[in-house]
Order: sequence, then structure tokens, then C-alpha cells
Amino acid sequence: MSAEDHFHHVRDFGHLELPFGNRIDLPKIQLPEFLGGEWQITKFMLLQVVAAVFVFFVFTRLGQKIRTGQPVKGRFWNFWEAIALFIRDEVVRPTIGDHSAGHHEDHHGNADVDGHGGHVINEHSGQHGSNGHASHAIAYSHPADQYLPFVWSCFFYILICNLLGAIPFLGSATGEINVTGALAFSALCATFIFGTKAMGVQGFFGNLIPATGVPGAGGMLLGGMMFVIELLGFFIKHSVLAIRLFANIMGGHTVLGVILGFIAVAARPNVSNVIYGMVLPGSIIGQVFIGCLELFVAFLQAYVFAFLATIFIAGAVHKH
Repeated sequence: MSAEDHFHHVRDFGHLELPFGNRIDLPKIQLPEFLGGEWQITKFMLLQVVAAVFVFFVFTRLGQKIRTGQPVKGRFWNFWEAIALFIRDEVVRPTIGDHSAGHHEDHHGNADVDGHGGHVINEHSGQHGSNGHASHAIAYSHPADQYLPFVWSCFFYILICNLLGAIPFLGSATGEINVTGALAFSALCATFIFGTKAMGVQGFFGNLIPATGVPGAGGMLLGGMMFVIELLGFFIKHSVLAIRLFANIMGGHTVLGVILGFIAVAARPNVSNVIYGMVLPGSIIGQVFIGCLELFVAFLQAYVFAFLATIFIAGAVHKH
């Protein structure tokens, strides 16, 4: 850790530090530069690629298993499927709403034909099956499921970025405001796209004008003022997504760094061995407990981002 920069361990750099060597100058792997140094690949860029590749690999394989009708086996695969189903069944569907009825879903979202509007589509032929025993069938779709890919992508991508910070000498890309800002901007764009697709452009912006109950010119003036406030609120709410995620991840890693810094301060030659002996175990125990809390925060903040993004989408696709 740099003596001049107390936030060294949570900053982005154009190199990777290796976990060996002397305590002052750790060996580094310099990441490539392009355009004469104008564009630099950074540690957080690399970690974001790692997170994206991991999520792509896990859910491509999981999707293949489910599509072919194979039961998901093993703790690893069941762990990821359980989280995905939780986001679907406890966040997206209840928040955005279910306007369908008369179909029965299994734990993969597959529906049986029951004579009340449910239907089964054969995955290989693309034709409607005549009964609920068609092989490799895709279910009747819940209305909110069309928004699932975006919410799932946000949740799992943020989760992996957060968890990478628990590995020494790596870091959490979500502790960088530019990264969380890009994520929030993608949520804003998704909300606008989904809203205009469901309501039309006029309906989407009309949704931002609440009924004032005031007739005449006064009502129009009040409605216009409320429209400006709601439009500003639309941008502010998505900005809060970026600030909330950044502040929680950055703050947590800063606390970890401060606790470890106590050991370095107590190890100075002018500090007695008694104080060092008290600080060392206390800092290690504090590091363990805060580290466990950070693991919880990694899941919590991914959930909060996905949940708020779902709320914003729900507000955009429904008339209110």
C-alpha cells in the first residue's frame, strides 16, 4: 500500500500487482497500452471481462442443461439456479406483475396444458404440442419474463464483480464510479426502451404527468411543472443506482484497508511490542468479521441494484 495514497488498494491501475516480493514494491504485470498510451487497459477492465466470461459460461451451461430436460445436479449448478429462480419468482414477476392466469408452472417455469389458455411449444419443431407430454417443451411465458434477461444480467454481473474484490490483490470494479455509472446508464436505457415498447413514446412521457385534478390553464401549468419534476426524478433515481453501489463497495474495501493499516502502524520501530501484540490479533479478527460482512454486502448490493432496476421498469411499462 502506498504511504501517500491511503486509497491505493481500491483504485484502478494500468497494472496487476502480484502477491509476492518485498513489502514495499510488489512486482507488477503492466497491462497493454494502445494509441501511443492514449488508451490503457486497466485492472478493472480486466476484472469486468473475467466477470462477464464467468457469467456467460455458467448460464450458457445451465441453460443447455435445462433446455435438454436434464436435471440440474451438483451444489455448484443448483446454487446458481436457485439464485436465478429467486430473482425471477420473488423480484421480477411480483414487481412487474402477472396478468396471465390458468397455467401451472414447474420449478423451471414450464407450463402444462390445462385447457385455460396455457400452451406448450416444442423446442425442436417450433410447433404447438397437443398435450403436456411433448419432449423438451418451452412453457407458457409469464408477462414479466421478457425483462428477466436484463435483470439477471445486471444481478449476476454485479455480484461477480463484487465477489472478485474478496480475492486478495484483485479488486471490485464496482468500487469505481465510472463502472457503476455505466451500469446505471444501461438501466436507464433499458427502462426507456421497455417503457416505450410497452406504452409508446407518447405514453411513456405521458406517464410522467400525474393527474392534478385542477381544471383549465392552472391544471396545465401544474401538470407541466410536475412533468419536469418527474423527468428530473427519472434521471436522479438512476443516478442513485450508481452512487449507492459505488459508495457501498468502495466504503467496505476502505474499511478493510484501514483495519489492515493498523497492523502497519503498530509495527513501526517506535511502537512497543505490547501494543503491537494487542493490535495484531484485534486487526486480524476485525478483518475476518468485516470480510464476512463484505460477502453479505456483495450479494445485497447486487440484489438492491436488480430490485430497483425492476421497480423502475415496472413503473415504465404500466399506466399510472
